[in-house]
Amino acid sequence: MGQPDIIFGDHDDKTLLQLQDVASRAERAALMADGHLGYIMPIGGVAAFTDKVSVTGVGFDIACGNAAIRTNLQRDELGNLSGIADEIQSQLSFGIGRKNTLPDAPDDHSLFESDAWEALPHYVRSGLKDKARAQLGTIGSGNHYVDIFVDEDDTVWVGVHFGSRGFGHTVASGFLALEQGQQWGKRVPEREALLDLDSDLGQRYWALMELAGEYAYAGREWVARKVVEMIGGDELELVHNHHNYAWREEHGDRAYIVIRKGATPAWPGQSSFIGGSMGDDSYIVRGVESTEPEVRDRQERAMFSTVHGAGRVMSRTKAAGKRRWKTGEVIKPGVVSPEMMHGWLAEKNVILRGGGLDESPHAYRRLDAVLDQQLGTIEIAHRLTPLIVVMAGANEFDPYKD
Repeated sequence: MGQPDIIFGDHDDKTLLQLQDVASRAERAALMADGHLGYIMPIGGVAAFTDKVSVTGVGFDIACGNAAIRTNLQRDELGNLSGIADEIQSQLSFGIGRKNTLPDAPDDHSLFESDAWEALPHYVRSGLKDKARAQLGTIGSGNHYVDIFVDEDDTVWVGVHFGSRGFGHTVASGFLALEQGQQWGKRVPEREALLDLDSDLGQRYWALMELAGEYAYAGREWVARKVVEMIGGDELELVHNHHNYAWREEHGDRAYIVIRKGATPAWPGQSSFIGGSMGDDSYIVRGVESTEPEVRDRQERAMFSTVHGAGRVMSRTKAAGKRRWKTGEVIKPGVVSPEMMHGWLAEKNVILRGGGLDESPHAYRRLDAVLDQQLGTIEIAHRLTPLIVVMAGANEFDPYKD
């Protein structure tokens, strides 16, 4: 415990101090190049513990992650892009607490039969399961999206980004309260909550975290495959990964619980989908397979992790300003204007549905530069150029966004 193992990229003092605080409790810690200030643990942070899991480290959007599908289609086979964007926006569910109303919504998924539901307090079990069933396959708001891309060969890809929705948020909030000696559902301060995995509380949280991971995987895959179906394609390859999660792993012949908060596993040869900001390029990357000591050392110190996105350079409020939620009235303007955002998208020839100034590319780093700072621990498999970006509306409040 003490100093971080490795820090990629450049970060502000507050983010580095937050990482140092995590490192004071963890066995090991690292920070990826897209890092920025988070709750308790910085986004882009990786921390390893012995037989303990951090509720705030995994975060409120348990198992948030990315999925991308390579299709059999070429760009010139897509047809009317505006029409496709409209169909995605109208058929899928974006925004706060929405329900999946499509007739083939995956509400009969086998995960609803899991014994892990028994880890919930009995008085919330039925209601939370009903909420989770209704929300499976909904996208949410904030920086969550459905995108259509083309790669360097003009092959069409579908990409999505979201997590475990209200289910994961409720689990995280509930265990944060229980760890502080309060009743499930009581709102409590957001502070470190390290649960011993030998304890009843730790075992129950782990079971539900894994269930939330299964839930998020099922939702993302259903949405991505639904969009592939909408555009008349077939799935050729799926790249799928969590980036808010905890894993049991071995590093240096020691067993750890490794928490990645806004960081992606990048084991040698492993593929990951890393999403850029609205209208910016995204990437399929692979962990480098190398016997070169310097490369291997960086990978090991990073606990075989990489970025999850571009990383913010300004807060949502700084970018978009302050508004009254119910009326949308501007209280204080932000530094990003609609003209700036739409000008960027027009220059990139990207069709946008939904989205707000807080998600404008101006609020983020450039992903290609961020990936360069990962110092050769990953390699680029595909560069994905966006054609269509669909997000929740600009004034949509969502308590389940990451």
